[in-house]
Amino acid sequence: MLRYVARKVFRALLTVWIAVTITFLLLRLLPADPTLLVVEGDMTPEMQAALRERYGLDEPLPIQYVRYLGGLVTGDLGMSFRQLAPVSELLLDRLPWTLLLAGSAFLLTIVIGIPLGVYAAVGRGRFVDKLVQLLGVTSNALFVPSVAILLLVIGGSMLGWFPIGGAIDPDTRGLAAYGSLFHHLALPLLSLVAVQVGPYALTLRTNMLEVLGEDYIKGARSRGLTPRRIVWLHALRNAILPALALMGLQLGTLVGGAVLTETVFAYPGVGRLIFESVQQLDYPMLQGAFVLLAVTVVLANLITDLISMLLNPRIRT
Repeated sequence: MLRYVARKVFRALLTVWIAVTITFLLLRLLPADPTLLVVEGDMTPEMQAALRERYGLDEPLPIQYVRYLGGLVTGDLGMSFRQLAPVSELLLDRLPWTLLLAGSAFLLTIVIGIPLGVYAAVGRGRFVDKLVQLLGVTSNALFVPSVAILLLVIGGSMLGWFPIGGAIDPDTRGLAAYGSLFHHLALPLLSLVAVQVGPYALTLRTNMLEVLGEDYIKGARSRGLTPRRIVWLHALRNAILPALALMGLQLGTLVGGAVLTETVFAYPGVGRLIFESVQQLDYPMLQGAFVLLAVTVVLANLITDLISMLLNPRIRT
């Protein structure tokens, strides 16, 4: 078991390193000079050279890369070109909002997807089963920004039921602040869940159909166990493992979808910060944000693998 965990941890670290390297190289292929955006007005060549020296942009690329890796080890993500503040502090200010959105979408997808998948498998060929199959196929064809824009136009602009941007109304305190928060969160959350819940429920349905045909399920029926106990205790426990692995793989899609959704709804998370940094060519901010997202996705997948190991005796042995 320790060997399995060590192998998974090594692969996670390797994935993060590859993501960091690709991000570092790609951002430096951009044609514009970011130092031109640091100050307002005309900049003399001497001022530009001084700024490039200050941010280490005048050094050879390998040296910049080594210094950047050294900073990552110590938690130093550099200084923002535009905001002139530590990147780590700016990211930590936005991260809770993204975690709230992505985490809520993840939990809601599981809460909705598990009953849908189970009832679809138990009632194979009935209305719920056909609905889940249609939902799964439709969700796979959906694009998160398209769903977000559609919900924004209908629920926010046309009907006026929900806010069209932000995360919380100004000057709200106490319980009213929590109510405002959930009110703003509704449309971004719904846009993510609409894309995720269909494939998850469809995968769980397929797994449940396979498990319900196993010999031990037939044996449980012959021993007189109730159908509810057989389905929810014995069958679901084994059918949920592949679905759990799928959710781990979909976390990357979920985080990416959260970034796009935040841009559409002007939600003050890391995704919105990335959008603003792209416009400003803020290299350190973009690097820090991409590294943070990569670490989040890899860590979530690692946790999913470890949970699967604990739930599946075959992996432990």
